[in-house]
Amino acid sequence: MEKTLKINEVNPSFTNRRSFLKISGLTLVGTSLLLAGCSDDDEDGNIDMFPGVRNGVFDLGGGDFGVLTYAYALEQLEADFYTKVVNASAFNTAFTPQDRAVLTDLYNHEVIHREFFKAALTGALPNPTTQLLPGLAFDYGTLNFNNRAQVLATAKALEDTGVAAYNGAGKLLTNPEYLLLAGKIVSVEARHASAIRSLINPNSKDFAGDDIVSATNGLDTVKKPSEVVPIASGFITTNFTASFLP
Repeated sequence: MEKTLKINEVNPSFTNRRSFLKISGLTLVGTSLLLAGCSDDDEDGNIDMFPGVRNGVFDLGGGDFGVLTYAYALEQLEADFYTKVVNASAFNTAFTPQDRAVLTDLYNHEVIHREFFKAALTGALPNPTTQLLPGLAFDYGTLNFNNRAQVLATAKALEDTGVAAYNGAGKLLTNPEYLLLAGKIVSVEARHASAIRSLINPNSKDFAGDDIVSATNGLDTVKKPSEVVPIASGFITTNFTASFLP
């Protein structure tokens, strides 16, 4: 479903911010094959830690591939959420032009992220037929996708959690090329979080509020996989485990 927006429907400062979002997301397109071209020699060699089904349930695995599969699961969630947002029956009436512009950009970014991880892991895993995380199923409970306040509140929670998740997972990566890619993606996710917060409370300092950026050290929040998986599992109905991630 294609959405169009006239430039004169938004103010210049917002147009500049939206352009920044669009550019930051599109830069990932050029790197979409980089991970697929990387060697799996950087994996720690313990085949028991590769992603795959254990005791009838898919486990995300450990090491670099476990972290990347973990990221793939989160990107599947965000892509699915924004797909439902932009396809909601009242998207063009319940949301302002500025809302629609940002939400459509975020939808495009998250789909790129999801497909990037899928293609990259397919090319890098030794046996993607059994080791690639399958497509996940989702349930958003009573969330009304035609309700602006509910959608933006959920987007805020997902984006803030996504940034904290990447921040917490980065130190687990051993391959510097994988770490570089994770750094590029988390910077985009942080822009998403900022944009959503600005939609909820325009012209405020919420885009970098003290609840996510420490007033003491100026750093963003950090969450370990063991803290993020239970949060994400509130939306993900497909059963999976993360036994090898801290």
